[in-house]
Amino acid sequence: MKKYTSLLIPLAMLLSSLFVNAQSDRKTISGKILDKENNEPIAFASIYLKGQNIGTTSNEEGEFIFHFSTSSKDDSIAVSYIGYESLERKATEFTPTQKIFLSSNITDLGEVVITSTKKKKLTAKQIVKKAYKSIDKNYPNEPYILEGFVRDLQKEDEKYVEYLECAATFYHRETSVEIEPKVALIEVRNNYLAQKNPWNEKWERKNSIIDLIEDDFIRFDYGPIRGKGSWKYKLEDIVPYNNKYLYKITATDDPFQKATLYIDIESFAFVKLELTRSANNGKSWKRRLTSGEEQVYYNVIFEYQEYKNKMYLKYQKEEDTWIIYDTNEPEKLLFTKNP
Repeated sequence: MKKYTSLLIPLAMLLSSLFVNAQSDRKTISGKILDKENNEPIAFASIYLKGQNIGTTSNEEGEFIFHFSTSSKDDSIAVSYIGYESLERKATEFTPTQKIFLSSNITDLGEVVITSTKKKKLTAKQIVKKAYKSIDKNYPNEPYILEGFVRDLQKEDEKYVEYLECAATFYHRETSVEIEPKVALIEVRNNYLAQKNPWNEKWERKNSIIDLIEDDFIRFDYGPIRGKGSWKYKLEDIVPYNNKYLYKITATDDPFQKATLYIDIESFAFVKLELTRSANNGKSWKRRLTSGEEQVYYNVIFEYQEYKNKMYLKYQKEEDTWIIYDTNEPEKLLFTKNP
C-alpha cells in the first residue's frame, strides 16, 4: 500500500465501525442500546473509550460489538445519542453481552432552553451562519486519517441484488482543502444476491465510497450549512448530547429539500446533519439523464464526534431511489433501484 506519511499525521478515527486487527490482548463487549421509556432500539448510538479515538456505533437494530485493548480496562466507556442522557461506566463494569438503556427524560432541560435562548438571542438562521463561520475553528486544520467499515446494499424493485462491504482507510487533507481524500481498500467482499436487470448489468455503478466522499457538506461547502440562499430555518428545540446541549434546527428549501441540523450551543460546531431531497408532484430536482436514470429520493446523514477539540466524522449513511426508463421508449419504466 502506498504511504502518504509526508502529508499526514497518524490519527486514526472512526467512520462507522472501527476496524481492529485481531490481537490476543483485546477485550470485546457487545450488546444492544435501547430507549429506557419504550424499549425501542437506538440506531447509530456512540460507544467509545472516553477521551480516546477508539469507538463504534450501534446498527439499525441498536446492536453493537466493541473491541478495545485490555490496557484500557481502567478507562471509561461512554454511550451516547443525541436527545438522550449519556451513560459512562468503567470498562471493567461492562459484561461481554448486555442491554444498555438510555433515557430521554432530562429534568433540567427546560431551564437550559430558556436561559440559552435568552442569552444567545440568535435566530435559527444566525445560529447556522455562526456555525458556518466556525468551521475552521471546529474541524481539523491538519491532515488526518480515518479508518472505517463500509457496507453497501443495492435493491431492484424491493429485491436485494448486491451486497458489498469493505474495510478502508481514508487519507484526508485538512478540512479547508476542497479535495477528495485518498482511499486505501484494506479488504473487500462483494456478493451478488440475485440476477440484476440487464440495464443494471451494463451500467455497473462505481464503488459507493466515491459517492460517500463526494457528499461531504463541510469539506465541499454546500447544502444547508451556509445559512444563505432560499433556505428557511427554524429553531425547533435544544437537546442533550454528551453532557452538552445542541440546537436542533430544521431547514427547508421548497419544494424539494429539507434538512435537520444539530449545532453545539457553546462551540457552534455542526454535530449532526441530515438532508433529504424528494421528488415533488412527479418532478425531480435533477433532470433525467440520457442513460434513462432519474433520482427521485436522496437522504444523507453525517454525524461528527469531538476528539481533542476537533470534530471528526463518526458515521455517514446515504440512501437513494432511482427510477430507470427505457432509453428507446422514454415513458416506459424498467425498474426502480435503491443503491
